[in-house]
Amino acid sequence: MTKGSLSRVLRPRSIAVFGGGWSNAVLKQCRAFGFEGDLWPVHPSRAEVEGLSCFRSVADLPGVPDLSFIGVNRDATIDIVRELSARGAGGAVCFASGFSEVADGAARNAALLSAAGDMPILGPNCYGFINYLDGALLWPDQHGGRRVERGAALVVQSSNIAINLTMQKRGLPIAYVLTAGNQAQTGLSELVEAALDDERVSVLGLHIEGFDDLHRLEGAFRKARERRVPVVVIKVGTSAAAQAMALSHTASLAGADRLADAFFERCGVARARSIDEFVETLKLLHVLGPSPDATLGSMSCSGGEASLVGDLAEAAGLDLRALDEREATALRATLPDMVTISNPLDYHTFTWNDPPALARTYRAMLDGGFGLTILVLDQPRPDRCADNGSAGALQAAIDAHGTGGGRFALVSSLPENMSEAEADRLVEAGIAPLMGLSTALLAAAHAARIGAAWAGPPAPPLARQAAPAGAEARARDEWASKAILSEIGIETPAGGVARSADEAVRLAERIGFPVVVKGVGEALLHKTEAAAVKLDLRDAAAVRGATASLAHLGCDVLVERMVTGGLAELILGIARDPQFGLFLTIGAGGVAVELWNDTRPLLLPADREAIRAAILSLKSAPLLLGFRGRPAANLDAIVEAAFRLGEYALAEAHSLEELDVNPLIATAEAAIAADALIRARRSP
Repeated sequence: MTKGSLSRVLRPRSIAVFGGGWSNAVLKQCRAFGFEGDLWPVHPSRAEVEGLSCFRSVADLPGVPDLSFIGVNRDATIDIVRELSARGAGGAVCFASGFSEVADGAARNAALLSAAGDMPILGPNCYGFINYLDGALLWPDQHGGRRVERGAALVVQSSNIAINLTMQKRGLPIAYVLTAGNQAQTGLSELVEAALDDERVSVLGLHIEGFDDLHRLEGAFRKARERRVPVVVIKVGTSAAAQAMALSHTASLAGADRLADAFFERCGVARARSIDEFVETLKLLHVLGPSPDATLGSMSCSGGEASLVGDLAEAAGLDLRALDEREATALRATLPDMVTISNPLDYHTFTWNDPPALARTYRAMLDGGFGLTILVLDQPRPDRCADNGSAGALQAAIDAHGTGGGRFALVSSLPENMSEAEADRLVEAGIAPLMGLSTALLAAAHAARIGAAWAGPPAPPLARQAAPAGAEARARDEWASKAILSEIGIETPAGGVARSADEAVRLAERIGFPVVVKGVGEALLHKTEAAAVKLDLRDAAAVRGATASLAHLGCDVLVERMVTGGLAELILGIARDPQFGLFLTIGAGGVAVELWNDTRPLLLPADREAIRAAILSLKSAPLLLGFRGRPAANLDAIVEAAFRLGEYALAEAHSLEELDVNPLIATAEAAIAADALIRARRSP
């Protein structure tokens, strides 16, 4: 399948529609929305449908359709797909369900793919798509959209969510609504690629239940970045219930949610957590694009609103920086002396019914050059209230923006306090209409994060990891694991394995006190729970006593130089995920690792800068930077240890299953692996 063939599907010049019932709506909607190509209804017994002459079969069509909507049962769908493919048709939407998402559907799914051959199909179990740019609506149900000249492309796995998105009254122009269904052949990532081929697409929005092809989707996100089209996703799978529903609904795996977060962050993609946040972020990006930074300038005529902005902006990670002297002076010149000049600004209502004066205030704030400047403005409800001057304030905002531009958004504190007509008017003026204060600030933060990602180099492509092979994975003991770490350049304590108390004493004396004595063996992997770790042993007698206390375990002992000067303990881990493969985890370590849950996952490969950023994002990062006058840890050594671990994981992806370094003790001079475990498949 080629991009050209899918472009023919999304922008067809001829459409064949098979079936009755639901299929009739496709014909009706294409005509209502001004589709200029050929429409060919196909039905074995009808003479006409929706006033159009009807054809009885694929063979009777007057030409080869660019696209077909197949609204018949699942077995007949397979036959029609086979005939269309043989005739060289451009592609088809398969509406029927009952394929891979049900217990007896696997064979039918295979038959459908075989019938399609090289012809693209969407679905099955797929509603189809809407092209609001050209009036091609392969859509058998209601929708709330309208024709546009430019807008967002929405790629959605749930048809009902797709319908709901078309019903929005928030001023978001929608160019495409593309549903993926079961993704039997054409996946979400390919739909993204095809949407990006249309220059009229301003922003991409994805609703994801399960990934189809991570590497291809990553490539599609890279293509979006190259074309300066920002991407927003809303992905299910944060709960066990959502993951189970994704599997039962579309036969897709939702995947590990934290790794999905890491994937989206790596790709410079914003992840929304609600439909409101999704739509508002798309709208902000459609109108203004990504933000150059996270600074926010805020205006409102209420101190309560200004305080709320302050709280919500901080929670969203936005920077309400103070006005500099020039900015404050310019703003002061537009307002009475009773107004305190600040950011956020409560400009009061002294000039409320003087739109030119309001426009001067708004313009002065816009001239501050914030990443985004917002005006909090709610309109009174028209069915019960008269205008209170808000209409004049809205016009003043439009006038102020018109005199000098700037990244400007009008925000209603509640979504219902801005009408669709007002939102449309603002979009036309180049001002982002944002509905709901808290959601608006989350959207602003997303726009800033995308801007920051675009300002730096793109992350390297995800590694294509070798598939695991060999016998069942087995764990190496600590000493064997540390030997591997030493080979790849990660520092470990000096030490050795002893089989008797005398040998343990000799090792300790050669290493130098204080030492640590641990039980060691492949059957003794959780030494703390087995009380098999003895710390800070300062003489031969202490070593003998420690060795004797471990005798009941029937194991050898590991004697190591005790690491001193530790400033913090970290964990470095490698684990395997069914979708993402081996990944690196960095976090606060030691015995409290599960209690604190202060970790960050990184997909591989991870370069040193990404590792450094992950470490500095930890809640415990201040411990590494000289907390309360303590020395700073050697951050470069920590970064290097993590980097080498990630590179080792990729080199051993065919056999490695799990690797833990816990703790990695950070000192002012080094990063030392004080304990380690490697579990890998071994050749039989």
